[in-house]
Amino acid sequence: MRVGQNPAKSIEQVAKPANITVAIVTYIPYLGGYYAESLDVLRVCLKSLWENTDLPYDLLVFDNASCPEVRLFLSDAQQQGKIQFLLSSDRNIGKGGAWNLIFGGAPGKIIAYADSDIYFYPGWLSAQVQALESIPEVGMVTGMPLWSPLEFSSSTIRWAESNPDAHLEQGQLLPWEDYWRHLRSLGYDEESSRGYYASHEYTCLHYRDQKYFVGAGHFQFVARREVLQSALPIPSERPMGQVRSLDIALDQNGYLRLSTPQWWVQHLGNTLQGFDGGPSQQPVVEKNSRSARKSSFWSWKPAHRLLTWLNDRTFKILYRS
Repeated sequence: MRVGQNPAKSIEQVAKPANITVAIVTYIPYLGGYYAESLDVLRVCLKSLWENTDLPYDLLVFDNASCPEVRLFLSDAQQQGKIQFLLSSDRNIGKGGAWNLIFGGAPGKIIAYADSDIYFYPGWLSAQVQALESIPEVGMVTGMPLWSPLEFSSSTIRWAESNPDAHLEQGQLLPWEDYWRHLRSLGYDEESSRGYYASHEYTCLHYRDQKYFVGAGHFQFVARREVLQSALPIPSERPMGQVRSLDIALDQNGYLRLSTPQWWVQHLGNTLQGFDGGPSQQPVVEKNSRSARKSSFWSWKPAHRLLTWLNDRTFKILYRS
């Protein structure tokens, strides 16, 4: 039985989604240990996105079972109209599982993906979309200079070698400052990083008047929705570690994977320490009292290793699936 008629029947049209969906995945299970500053990082990530995105877009955030503080922050942002689509999972389904949902259901024809620890510089989206559209065969574009294993870019190499308007260049093409600027956000030490840097060559694709680094990153990229859907389903047995299957699938499907030589985005990691906002911007960081405290004890390497190990063991006990 029905009482009356659904008033929605009288509505003649519904809102149309933007052509571009910016998608963010976040996972902050608690605010302590490794994740002590992660909410601050998320705030800076989204603030830079809201302020520096220069094309129309819808924002989709997938919350992969974060703590109540993070869920409240995201809910408030959606109520303010800053997030168009907010998906919340009651359990961590892994990055691959989140990608399956996002790539399969995002409304935009172009998906601009980023982890929740990415800083966006002004003009980032139009620059990456332009790079994506400059070559029809491009599968994904990351917005920063990046080294990537060539074994996952065989289609890019073959395309360049067979295209008369393209050529490849190899050598020490990535300045150390650019290499280290990214790698330190991943937790590597400088000494071993210098050795790895010196022993590897870097490959650039020159196409007409454009230059790109061969390869792309999982933490941020822009791609066509249909291209990403060609890689589905992505395995998701673990929270992380299976994202390389996206690279393999796109490469096997004949798509190019590229990175821009300019810094349009930057990976922050789990802390804002050492981040200066890049060459021309200094983000306003509103730190809470927890992340603002500094401890000389934590900076002591033996204590740092011990506390990191304890945090890792506690995490595995409390959050194992």
